Amino acid sequence: MDSLAGKVALVTGASRGIGRGIARRLARDGALVAVHYGTREPAALEVVDAIRKDGGRAFAVGAPLGVEGDAEALYGGFAAGMAAEGESPVLDILVNNAGVSGSGRIGAASSENFDRMFAVNVKAPLFLIQRGLELLRDDGRIVNISSAAARIAFPESVTYAMTKGAVETMTRALAKEVAGRGITVNAVVPGFVATDMNAGRRRTPEAAAALAAHSVFGRIGSPADIADVVAFLASADARWVTGQCVDATGGTGL
Repeated sequence: MDSLAGKVALVTGASRGIGRGIARRLARDGALVAVHYGTREPAALEVVDAIRKDGGRAFAVGAPLGVEGDAEALYGGFAAGMAAEGESPVLDILVNNAGVSGSGRIGAASSENFDRMFAVNVKAPLFLIQRGLELLRDDGRIVNISSAAARIAFPESVTYAMTKGAVETMTRALAKEVAGRGITVNAVVPGFVATDMNAGRRRTPEAAAALAAHSVFGRIGSPADIADVVAFLASADARWVTGQCVDATGGTGL
């Protein structure tokens, strides 16, 4: 597949889980992919290696998010990686996937956890987009990863749900602002997906079955289920879709 041939993509939090799946899918479609990681360099290098073995192009970019200067550090690494690939630092697709969870119910909320979650899940994507718009070519694509927790009452993780609500609000606002350049901004909304982030919720067969029951298909989602939707939004076929929060929950809540 070469629907993204000649395109450059940056996927945050791409060393594992959904981000890993997105990075591999975009590379398979022909994009040169910057595989961002926060602290898991070996895992990110494994993703890069897997992409290259499949005939794709990729490089790793390390930068912790949710800290002062994170956008500058990330794009500095991105520029260096592009130079090593013999390319100028331009961008066509930005996928804001990196995030943290685990906030708990209202009684367990803390100021420290609140600040950390909003710093990584909301502030970092906002300023990555702000800086990224300087590199993003016209007709580019921005895809933010939200969560079903933003639209279905999920008191088990109230602060996390709030951060994803903010991401969806940002998505709609920015879609209108950058439309003049032909850039689309959308969010993808996963439900329960089999990743390291929710491994604790799947620790027993009974627990896994309970999560699977949320979907009308009776199974837990896979990273590929989400990556395929992102790939569509990143493609030219999605040129008339913007400001949308695309449900990719497997029919959760129907």
